Amino acid sequence: MRKKDFDQLLSSVRQAGKIRRGEAEPTRITHFRAVDVKRIRQRLRQSQTEFARMIGVSVATLQNWEQGRRQPEGPARALLSVAAHNPQAVAAALATSGRATRQTRSNR
Repeated sequence: MRKKDFDQLLSSVRQAGKIRRGEAEPTRITHFRAVDVKRIRQRLRQSQTEFARMIGVSVATLQNWEQGRRQPEGPARALLSVAAHNPQAVAAALATSGRATRQTRSNR
């Protein structure tokens, strides 16, 4: 790593430490809107059990999301965002991938 890049990285780490300790204010804060998981599931006309199975999470996790106790993160958030905009495409894609997985397992 070049010295210039290392110095810039070190400066960023020090700045983050000051922000964490309350010695400085962050220059920007990003807020994400909550995902309305229940609405997405209802648009797909699926029960909690069906929807949880389709997206690969437990029913308890889905219930926590729907009741606002937790928020989906990472890939789950991305999948739910796509499902919110085009639920039929997500349902079709995941149904196809689920059939392929079952067929592969049964061929073993």
